[in-house]
Amino acid sequence: VKNAFAQVPDVDILICNAGICYSGLMSMLPEEQWDRIFDVNVKGIYHCVNAAMGGFLKKQSGCIITVSSMWGQVGASCEVDYSASKAAVIGFTKALAQEVAPSGIRVNCISPGGFQTPNHHERFISQYSANTFLGRLANSSDLQGAVIFLASEASAYITGVNLPVDGGYTAK
Repeated sequence: VKNAFAQVPDVDILICNAGICYSGLMSMLPEEQWDRIFDVNVKGIYHCVNAAMGGFLKKQSGCIITVSSMWGQVGASCEVDYSASKAAVIGFTKALAQEVAPSGIRVNCISPGGFQTPNHHERFISQYSANTFLGRLANSSDLQGAVIFLASEASAYITGVNLPVDGGYTAK
């Protein structure tokens, strides 16, 4: 990732959407797993933003969108490492937004909730859906809409926010 932007020196919008997750008890969490989660979920964002920042600063404009998770806001049992890394993404976003706003660069975050994938079991789908205001998991259009909005001129005065895209799960 360190050299990911070597051939793309000038971007207007950067979306940092990498992430991995492991499930298991904290008491059985190997340090190597903790490090791997943070390397991908947090350090990956650092490298991407750092690589693109020169172009943003030169233009005195740009838009950075990071992707966290609702678990970064409320935590998830048996996903302490993932929850902590995604909370770090939210903190990174808020701090960077303050730092680069005088340079005309906006930095925002989206925090998806349960997302419809072929791998989810019916039990997860029904339990999650029952805990959202909208009564369902997110689909790709829900997430695309949030990203498109934050990347658009319609959000030109929005920076430093974490936008939950979780059907109201974390609003309770």
